[in-house]
Amino acid sequence: MLTADQPLPARPRRVLVCGLSGSGKTTLAAKIGGVLDLPHTDIDSLHWGPEWTPRPQFADDVDALVAGDRWITEWSYRLVRDRLLDRADLLVWLDLPFRVTMQRVLRRTVRRRVRREVLWAGNVEPPLRTFFTRPDDSILRWTIATRDKYRERVPALAAARPELPIVRLGSSGEADAFVHRLITDPPR
Repeated sequence: MLTADQPLPARPRRVLVCGLSGSGKTTLAAKIGGVLDLPHTDIDSLHWGPEWTPRPQFADDVDALVAGDRWITEWSYRLVRDRLLDRADLLVWLDLPFRVTMQRVLRRTVRRRVRREVLWAGNVEPPLRTFFTRPDDSILRWTIATRDKYRERVPALAAARPELPIVRLGSSGEADAFVHRLITDPPR
């Protein structure tokens, strides 16, 4: 597994970014995409339909995305995780501390709810009381329930797929350093 200060073995063309909710996946994917001139697709925009329902064409849309030669997206959703991984030539893992990601999710959720920010397919964050009344629909509960999933999944993936470069970033500073390195010392 690589760190922020280690060079990539080659210039990636198909990149996945993974991490907990609130780790900064979408933000980092957009930054990396900008630096490497890779089109970024927010995978949540493919997944969510109106009223927070999964879009029936989600898997087909992901298939169309990964059929391309150049892209960057987030490594999410069990249904398509293997499809994404089969085509990726780099995985970037945002392994931030849970306290950091939970604070970010809480701030982001409250901000979106108060401002009634429109998200994918016209959705807005549900009332904060869903934490208690509809736990399956609460991003806060989801963040708590899934806090350890990548700590097991990514090392197992590294062992099973040694040919896939994986970069582990343990802080926002390391993520910034990784992007800076891509700018100042681009992979060939």
